[in-house]
Amino acid sequence: MSIENLNQEEVATATFLENLRSKTSPSHTGLEDLPISKIIVDPKITNEDYILYLNLMHDVVKNLEDSIYPILSTVVDDLEQRTKASILANDILFAKGKIKAYQAPFDTTNISIPFAMGIMYVVEGSTLGGRFILKNIQESLGFDEENGASYFSGYGNKTGSMWKKFLNVLTDFESETNSADEIIAGADYAFSTIHKHLAENSAR
Repeated sequence: MSIENLNQEEVATATFLENLRSKTSPSHTGLEDLPISKIIVDPKITNEDYILYLNLMHDVVKNLEDSIYPILSTVVDDLEQRTKASILANDILFAKGKIKAYQAPFDTTNISIPFAMGIMYVVEGSTLGGRFILKNIQESLGFDEENGASYFSGYGNKTGSMWKKFLNVLTDFESETNSADEIIAGADYAFSTIHKHLAENSAR
């Protein structure tokens, strides 16, 4: 492969990722602006707030693993290493909470593989902010990455490399299938749907 072709591929990849971030920015920001999203990084967080947040994310992650992962089994080869629903459940129980009845936020009826990749991009990307959240949970509630806050430890010291690996799979898939619009639509849907799920189930 020539240097010129390599550069063209790198430019195309960078352009796709920039479009993905910019076009989902409004829905991403809307999710981060929710009170329940802000309380998780607030030193004033209570144990009740924490358990509620974990339960809502348990719905999201379990839905991803039960309904989205099977769609992506031929594209992403390390899905078994990326399961987190059981970790969330353990954190809830350690915090002396109850695991609420499962609600599936996503409508996965007849969705395409690119759309599903967009959804996974959003949920997988949330692991990056986990380390920052972990620090607040440790200082405010006393839980750590082995006891009560395991979910927010992500993949430990492999969190960065696991994210880069997923991005490589995502960009290779987009390049091979020319499916940027569908991936972006799936990611925007994921941000909006998680926003709706958290907003409707965290109102006091």
